[in-house]
Amino acid sequence: MRWWRHDTEQSGHAAHRWNSAFSHLWGDTGREKMSEHFDAVSIIADKRDGRALSDGQIDWVISNFARGEVADEQMAALAMAVLLNGLNAAELSRWTQAMVGSGERLDLASVSRPTVDKHSTGGVGDKITLPLTPLVAACGAAVPQLSGRGLGHTGGTLDKLESIPGWSPHLSPEAFLAQLEQIGAVVAAASGDLAPADRKLYALRDVTGTVESIPLIASSIMSKKIAEGTGALVLDVKVGSGAFMRDLAQARELAQAMVRIGKDAGVATVALLTGMDVPLGRAVGNAVEVAEAVQVLRGGGPADVRELVIALAEEMLRLVGRDPESPESSPREALDSGRAHAAWRGMVQAQGGDPDAPLPEAAHREVLVAPRSGRVVAADARGVGVAAWRLGAGRERQGDPVSFGAGVLLAKRPGDLVEAGEPLATMLADDRERFGWARDVLANSFAIADHEAAFTAPALILDRVG
Repeated sequence: MRWWRHDTEQSGHAAHRWNSAFSHLWGDTGREKMSEHFDAVSIIADKRDGRALSDGQIDWVISNFARGEVADEQMAALAMAVLLNGLNAAELSRWTQAMVGSGERLDLASVSRPTVDKHSTGGVGDKITLPLTPLVAACGAAVPQLSGRGLGHTGGTLDKLESIPGWSPHLSPEAFLAQLEQIGAVVAAASGDLAPADRKLYALRDVTGTVESIPLIASSIMSKKIAEGTGALVLDVKVGSGAFMRDLAQARELAQAMVRIGKDAGVATVALLTGMDVPLGRAVGNAVEVAEAVQVLRGGGPADVRELVIALAEEMLRLVGRDPESPESSPREALDSGRAHAAWRGMVQAQGGDPDAPLPEAAHREVLVAPRSGRVVAADARGVGVAAWRLGAGRERQGDPVSFGAGVLLAKRPGDLVEAGEPLATMLADDRERFGWARDVLANSFAIADHEAAFTAPALILDRVG
């Protein structure tokens, strides 16, 4: 495995090293642009006034921001200008490539299988990465999944997997590559050296009201995925109350922007827009979601989780030239035959985990019962996610610990009939005092209509882009 470091030391030779590192992206013309004189104030003013930034301006401002030579307040002002005036397609691709070039890039050329990854914009009960990664590996591709931790009401893949005794997300580059070659599936913590300029910018966006900028969201996601070195990428863009994007039109705009960035970078990319008004599956938390993912890998599990896992797997396999209808590359066959579960066991064991060990359980349970009889017509994803967070499954600030056993188990989902006093959900917590904090928001997440009320299940897959 090779890692290419784009040196950002503040020295007289830094500009030369930066230009050399980027020569494979833009050649001599780009180096000439990098040698032009730019300044942060003029670049901010150009974007403030609605003018498109040149390649040279983008390269200069991001490289100097990464080195600390463009001040945080100047980059924050530019981020606000981008929020207000946007980036056109050419600007956005260049911006993303500059973010990629601010750090290391993983080279997966030595992996014998075709590489393909998946990214989700986050949701409630979104344990899809857990069964999807070994499933696609069982169908002949290699999945280099670099994941993160949860914050707020949406869970993190690493938090879920760390509930498995012994499992670790920390791999050396050599171990990462070896596991990808031997098993075809890796879920690991992303290196801090991948797109570090984006990491710095995200911290500013979080405190300056610019998180919602679609170009900056698209660039943030895609810079890390491109730096990861994968040959193809499927995006799961969540839409609904439990998602970051609640509006379908905005979610489609984000998906289109990311697909364009991927194509411009030579990464085959498609996106599915998927519903997130209702939690995925019946388990929301960490260990409980691992248990549900294993059910899917054994050929069972909730129908919506299985459906989405198969749909994403088929998209991933098509992108790398595998026929998902053939017996050897069929996701359905791999789930039902046990091949996907075997790949899961191998992936977990390779990272120090014991797939047979009991998962953590919360010390306390409390059942939420239905106040009336009828048909459940809503189980609001955001409300359920907030309840799980309040029970201890999530964190309020980066670095906070999580309770692996905490969470919510849904006994009823929209469309189900329920009788008064029958369980709607079970709350799980290690601290009894958390039940009071979570109870009201969970109760208000359910809506019950008359038994005869008309009900149409919300669509799971809303659209495809790319």
